[in-house]
Amino acid sequence: MKRQVLAMLSTAALLATAAGCSSGGPSPAQTGVDAKNVTGTVTVWLMNDAQKSWPELVQQVNDEFAQKYPKVQIKLSYHEWQNKVSELDAAIAAGQAPDVVELGNTETLKYIVNGSLMSLERGSFDNSDNWIKGLSDTCTYHQTLYCVPYYAGARIGLYNSKMFQDATGSADLPQNEDDLLTALDKVQAKYKGSAGYSSLYLPGPYWYAAMSYVTAYGGSIAKFDSAGNWHGTLHDAKSQQGLQHFVDLVKKYNKSGDYKVNEADQAKVLGHEKAGLIYANGWEQSVATAPITGTPALQDSLRIAAMPGPNGKPLPSFIGGSDLAVTAKSQNAEAAADWVRMFTSSKSEQVLADKDTLPNNLVQLAPLKNKPATSAAANAVQDAWFTPLAPGWGAIEKQNILVNMLNAVFAGKSVEEATKEADAQIDQLINNPG
Repeated sequence: MKRQVLAMLSTAALLATAAGCSSGGPSPAQTGVDAKNVTGTVTVWLMNDAQKSWPELVQQVNDEFAQKYPKVQIKLSYHEWQNKVSELDAAIAAGQAPDVVELGNTETLKYIVNGSLMSLERGSFDNSDNWIKGLSDTCTYHQTLYCVPYYAGARIGLYNSKMFQDATGSADLPQNEDDLLTALDKVQAKYKGSAGYSSLYLPGPYWYAAMSYVTAYGGSIAKFDSAGNWHGTLHDAKSQQGLQHFVDLVKKYNKSGDYKVNEADQAKVLGHEKAGLIYANGWEQSVATAPITGTPALQDSLRIAAMPGPNGKPLPSFIGGSDLAVTAKSQNAEAAADWVRMFTSSKSEQVLADKDTLPNNLVQLAPLKNKPATSAAANAVQDAWFTPLAPGWGAIEKQNILVNMLNAVFAGKSVEEATKEADAQIDQLINNPG
């Protein structure tokens, strides 16, 4: 997070925003009771990624926890991203919140501001001095830690190297955008006989991609001003320039026939050989090569590379990832925090790194920067951008302000008009916790 967007995400700005807002509960109380005599339960909500991708890590941590807390029962459940927030909100409202919950890094601020998370002692967690800043920022509010970084993610170029080889004579993805566009034109021409084929499949409502281009041109979604307020900046000249660049790419290369379709199934488009390149998360490669959702025979053809951006630099990536938090009303908070401590230890993070998942810290991330399967994403996270750490950001996402803006542009509205309208809506929401 070192580009202009990151300036607006500074801790100082966030602290100013915090003035007058509620915050989470106190740190877990030290009971002084020997861990072997602690009783009760610790309820843990993890996303189903853990169940599918690293179940052995979950078992390892639960076994370690059971050795230390033999009289405490772990109640673990797995959840899906599309339902988790509504399930968590309902559980909190009913006084039945889990003790530990996994949160996407765009979800944390809402629960910090509304007082749902307990503060934690940063120094008691492994690698806390080397956490990836883009993750630790999402856990820190008013100079207080409310969650622990779990793993990181960044978008990269995922492409069919055979298609590029056949069309351009090279299986490598060009790392200069001008060269990439030349290559895309050749790939498009080579496969023009395939109906709906896109050499670059870039969906119209793909706001994470659109904001990457905004960031590349020095623009931003919103900024924090000297008066102590956030305000939308999509209508600023640099933001408009980046957005127009994204729109031009979509219009030139997306041949799907429908600009309103989002990126949810882009890996399937690549996997069914209707695209040469997508801007994707690394895990989408497995979707593109799986039976039904893709083509297993593409396993050797699909490659990952840094996505070229404007001005001779890689396209700035949104930093994704997950955090782990202890809820404010946990009845067994000390043990719950200990479970989080075990699950994010150096030993645990190495399990993730060995599975080509980006760990939460720079030390264990470093070897992945030189590994072919992870180098593009691992090198992207330190310069990644993130959504505004503002109290009302959750409402902006919930109301699809950016998606609606993009849909309006592809329906015929000018970038200038659409960004002004979006900024007006952002201004109404961004400073209000909700």
